[in-house]
Amino acid sequence: MPAPAAVALPTSPTPLPGDTGHSPKTSFWALTLGSVGIVYGDIGTSPLYALKESLHAAAGGGHAPTRDMVFGVVSLILWALILIVTLKYVLLVMRADNEGEGGTPSLVALAQRVLGQSGGFVIILGMVGIALFYGDAIITPAISVLSAVEGLKLVTPAFEPYVLPLSLAILIGLFAVQSHGTARVATFFGPVTAFWFLVMALGGLSHLADDLSILAAFNPAYGVSFLLNHGTAGLLALGAVFLAVTGAEALYADMGHFGRSPIRAAWFGLILPALALNYLGQGAMLLAHPERMENPFFLLYPSWALLPMVLLATVATVIASQAVITGTFSITQQAMQLGLLPRMRVQRTSETEKGQIYIPRVNWWLLVAVVFLVVLFKSSSALAAAYGIAVTGDMVITATLLFIVAWKAWRWSPMLAAAVIAPFLLIELVFLSANALKLFHGGWVPLTIGAALVTAMWTWRRGSALVAEEIHRRRVPLSNFTRMAESGSVLRAPGMAVFLTGSPGDTPGALMHNVKHNHVLHARNVILHVVTEDLPRVPDAERVTIKPISDVFTCVSVRFGFMELPNLPRALAAAGFDAPALSYFLTRRVLVPSPETGMPVWQDRLYIAMARAATDASRYFRIPADRAVEIGARIDI
Repeated sequence: MPAPAAVALPTSPTPLPGDTGHSPKTSFWALTLGSVGIVYGDIGTSPLYALKESLHAAAGGGHAPTRDMVFGVVSLILWALILIVTLKYVLLVMRADNEGEGGTPSLVALAQRVLGQSGGFVIILGMVGIALFYGDAIITPAISVLSAVEGLKLVTPAFEPYVLPLSLAILIGLFAVQSHGTARVATFFGPVTAFWFLVMALGGLSHLADDLSILAAFNPAYGVSFLLNHGTAGLLALGAVFLAVTGAEALYADMGHFGRSPIRAAWFGLILPALALNYLGQGAMLLAHPERMENPFFLLYPSWALLPMVLLATVATVIASQAVITGTFSITQQAMQLGLLPRMRVQRTSETEKGQIYIPRVNWWLLVAVVFLVVLFKSSSALAAAYGIAVTGDMVITATLLFIVAWKAWRWSPMLAAAVIAPFLLIELVFLSANALKLFHGGWVPLTIGAALVTAMWTWRRGSALVAEEIHRRRVPLSNFTRMAESGSVLRAPGMAVFLTGSPGDTPGALMHNVKHNHVLHARNVILHVVTEDLPRVPDAERVTIKPISDVFTCVSVRFGFMELPNLPRALAAAGFDAPALSYFLTRRVLVPSPETGMPVWQDRLYIAMARAATDASRYFRIPADRAVEIGARIDI
């Protein structure tokens, strides 16, 4: 009999255009305030160390900075905030949203969609960008918390022995509360961080009168002159200047949590003015009192306010760490859905905000890495050298992918795309070169982390492709199998069975082995193929496609976006299947390393270890344990 045409079943009303996943009950200003805490926490703590480290690099350690140095460094910081954060990220990069979502994987998905089969190199760029973001996510909590707690030494030197253990205790507490979710954390973090920015602005404003000539630092000529006249010291200072814009990539990665407009409103209404005032105030104070070079941020405030400011800064740095932790969860989920990382358990932390998730394994891995860095480097100054390479590298990758998206997806001419994006890329390559001078002073840390993660992602992607090829090589066409099974004397069991397959034209291994070894076929059989689209979310109306083959066999395709948490029973129930009565059959692959399959044996072993650590398919797709049947199959890889 001819196969009926495939039918896409609507399962619920399609979301309205422009829906970014936020509940209508969540007001614009609530999202704006929440973004202040989650998105801008990282860049909001840069004044603690950015100017100090830049001037230390320029002046050569313990020497007092000259007026030219102060003007030059403050000018470079202001223009880094204007060019990189404001123009590039807030106004340009945030336009490249993938159905409301941001981050490197979203940019990769957009670029891949427009390049098609010729976009293989985009995946490599994406892997490097994701790996460098992880490096940033590990270093940010360590340097932020250390820099704040070190302020206790200004209160009294007696606190010095307690800086390290107190920093570790704060970090462990931060990672311990992640399971409560972004929404609950943002409710507290937003107002506190807004207060932090106001206090920073007041601190800077109170010292502008120390030397009002610092306002001339808005003239970029001071920054350019400083770089031209200070040689290697200028480049070293430039690498430290980049500390002022760390956290800009979190704006894009966290866009799905709050939306583009609230993040932009927060930047122009509060964040940029507060940062500019604080850096100008630090510069004016140092022009009048060069001896305060030891810690210009905390010395903006009177002695009676020092301890409260250290406590507030500590809270602010905990919040800063939250920005990259939240972004890491989003990036990891997208990378899993794009096939760059193995499956891991993902928990939703909000019933209304789709982007708010928690990944336990990533959370605890980050904690271990952060604690290791704190114990290894012991101070924020030592960690500062390790910081810039990860961030600048990630920004260079973003600019490269953005050029492809602007050219191919936005339909800009190549000349226009290059004219707009090349200046940002050039600036970031200069920053990257400056940070490369710190390679042997801590810069090796993010590069080592990045290399390890790229190796893992490439191994997972390549190994998964080899497994798919081996399965396809052994394949039995589904059309041949169904004819044989229906015409033979196989016993029929009552009920409906669901067999998952990676290739809808092939017979699932679990179905073949079930008939071969158990000599039984269910009365109705669903061949289920799960597709991950390069969209963040698939409209419910387009979720399920059903194609009947015969009275016994039906092909079903279920589509999910790369930001969604796949739930097969819910999707099938919405499409009219009796979900509680379904039995799910999955293939449990036993992987064996082989030198003849296309990867070195060490890479085979790495892939197998990652596959064993991956979350079971039944758990990942939310299949009830008492409804899942796994049948083993050996595969050489």
